Amino acid sequence: MMDHGGNIQAASRRTGIPEKRILDFSASINPLGMPEAARLAMTRQVSLLGHYPEPFADGLRDQIGRMLGLNSQSIICSNGSTELIYLIPRVLKPKQVLVTAPTFSEYEKACRVSSMAKVVHLELDRSNGFDIDADNFIAHMKGLSKSTTTNAKQNSRLAFLCNPNNPTGRIVRRDAALRIAAAAKKLKCHLVVDEAFIDFCPEESVASEVESNPYLIVLRSLTKFYALAGLRLGYGIFAPALADRFREQKEPWTVNRLATAAGSASIRDMAYQKRTLKTLHAEKSFMAEEFTKLGIWYLPSGANYYLLQIRNAPRIIAALREKGILVRDCSNFSGLDKTYIRVAVRSRKENSRLIREVARLCRG
Repeated sequence: MMDHGGNIQAASRRTGIPEKRILDFSASINPLGMPEAARLAMTRQVSLLGHYPEPFADGLRDQIGRMLGLNSQSIICSNGSTELIYLIPRVLKPKQVLVTAPTFSEYEKACRVSSMAKVVHLELDRSNGFDIDADNFIAHMKGLSKSTTTNAKQNSRLAFLCNPNNPTGRIVRRDAALRIAAAAKKLKCHLVVDEAFIDFCPEESVASEVESNPYLIVLRSLTKFYALAGLRLGYGIFAPALADRFREQKEPWTVNRLATAAGSASIRDMAYQKRTLKTLHAEKSFMAEEFTKLGIWYLPSGANYYLLQIRNAPRIIAALREKGILVRDCSNFSGLDKTYIRVAVRSRKENSRLIREVARLCRG
């Protein structure tokens, strides 16, 4: 069973409301929709769908490398960044893994499925806004190293740092993330920094540091910022030697022609990127102000979603669903309970409707 947001198909079957009429706040996707350039690029690929795509999306990989100023051999394109989340423990075979709580649940699931690793949780504190403290994270990485075995292979370690964190939206500032990465290198603990939502705060990325740190892996997504969730497209940045190791064990042809065309067109569309950031800034300010008026606790967020805490959240989630409005029930995130909801930031019209419905339900 999948307990993530964005399943409008299931919601449509359950409520009888057509998919196109469902308002999805449960998946944090750019409300502008995909760039028009991406749509046109895919249209041009339709006549070529009888031919295989490149086995490892080399054209898109090279373009991403130029965009980031990185060696393209360090980049591996994937069918969404989740493909790499499952590939990493399969290749590295860690015996011990550190994840925060709450955070994206697929890290833990991938490690349990792929390597039967022991997963250690760093519990985040609500009173501290669920912030990830660099010193505390480093201390927990050091704790992983205190294994009774002296066999280096059996003592292999891995840590996941989601930045901005999902579902809290909280950011680990670049200088703090680099301190964590430096500590990981010293401890010989592979650190995966998942930057799926970093396009909303690009100045905090550590992607440029990968080539100088063989223990740092950065994951990126093209589906959130560019509204390409249905295509599934992401990539990872690895130290060159590590990239070769992963490429040897990765399945070919997982990124299709439509995805590579859309991805290439999207990352070139600077006007779309600027319009997105301007729109999201305005809508986030609007939603934060409305939550404050309603007396709803929320976390300031660096991403395109907010974590809310509402006492009667289960009733509100169910009532909204019956009206064709989906929000993310966060009760299945480790470290959260049934009072937490995550909502995406969408257009002003859609955001206003959500606020109206929530206000009515909170009064009821």
